[in-house]
Amino acid sequence: MSEVRVDPNLARYASRASALRASEIRALFSVASRPEVVSLAGGMPDTAALDLDAVGSMLQTLMAEDGARALQYGGGQGDPELREQLCEVMAAEGIEARADDLVVTTGGQQALDLLAKMLCDPGDTVVAEGPSYVGALGAFQSYEAQVVHVPMDAEGMDPGQLEDVLAQLHREGRAPKMLYTVPSHQNPAGVSLSLERREQVIALAQRWDVLVVEDNPYGLLDFKGEHHPPLYTLDPTRVVYVGTLSKLFSPGIRVGWVMAPGALRDKLVQLKESADLCQSNLTQALAARWLRDQSWHDQIDRFRELYRNRCRALTDALAAEMPPGCDWSQPTGGLFVWARVPEGIDTGELLAKALTARVAYVPGRAFYADGSGARELRLNFSFCDEDRLREGVQRLAGVVTEELELRAAFGSQLGEDER
Repeated sequence: MSEVRVDPNLARYASRASALRASEIRALFSVASRPEVVSLAGGMPDTAALDLDAVGSMLQTLMAEDGARALQYGGGQGDPELREQLCEVMAAEGIEARADDLVVTTGGQQALDLLAKMLCDPGDTVVAEGPSYVGALGAFQSYEAQVVHVPMDAEGMDPGQLEDVLAQLHREGRAPKMLYTVPSHQNPAGVSLSLERREQVIALAQRWDVLVVEDNPYGLLDFKGEHHPPLYTLDPTRVVYVGTLSKLFSPGIRVGWVMAPGALRDKLVQLKESADLCQSNLTQALAARWLRDQSWHDQIDRFRELYRNRCRALTDALAAEMPPGCDWSQPTGGLFVWARVPEGIDTGELLAKALTARVAYVPGRAFYADGSGARELRLNFSFCDEDRLREGVQRLAGVVTEELELRAAFGSQLGEDER
């Protein structure tokens, strides 16, 4: 009998590294990217909807006019011209910002990682919606923070439930380091907080002295073209705003940003410099030129219309195909539908059968830090065309229906055995 050898390097991990687990979404990519699989799993925008000729022309002009600088190191806070242009993006949602208030990051994900690194000691508490963005949960857990979820409904995070959570944490002596929220077209649920709820959330943060981290990748992707006031506009001294161009332009350029009060901003620059010295000057320059020279408002309108039609195709297919006992959110914008299957089905266990049927989704447990979400799953509608979405739902419905039939037959057999 051969001896099982354990890699001695496993013992060298820091505790925070030992606790890390692979992202369920990333683990799906190798299978879900196969052409025969309809992937409803990712969160990818449809970059084919961009004017790629215009982007290529901009890049060529950039290299001809400013290539040496674009290929050089830059400052830790980010390119000044890009920060000016990002202020215009925020102005579209009613935020008055100054370029000096912004720190450019490698996508929104690095912003969340830096904030967690700056604010969270091992054992600290973070309050977040449940379900919540899987990348944020990974960032918080990588610095050994404990995430406490606030339940959601069709209108987003419930302020009454938030008050109960904050009061309970106060009684336990666990003052949260932050409240993390995606208030507009939430990932994964697709729903948005009303103005009334936004005001209630800020009032509770003020009452309990909690810093709010507002993650806003999808605010401009409202299906009706409406703009809910960002939480930042309700209390700029208490809200740290995280933005990204990944859903508005391109995830490949890896441009995000943080707007934070002065003391936090200065420390973020130091952390950014210790992580990667500086953001890519090349991608920053490309993003700045896109925002400066292209009709980016029109491009966002095209994304909004495209995603609205695909969302309708997905939800109509769910209504036509899914068996009784299933339900799903009605997104206000963004990229995702949050669905629930009948009692007794575990979407994590069902995924292998779904992949065999050539359809992929993300199981609900990925979006909770406490093991919840067994019956839930996230579906993406931004990347596949409408026919592909309908095909994917047909395959998914077949898998769920087959599972229900097997369970019914198994239960019936149990009854026969008992007799």
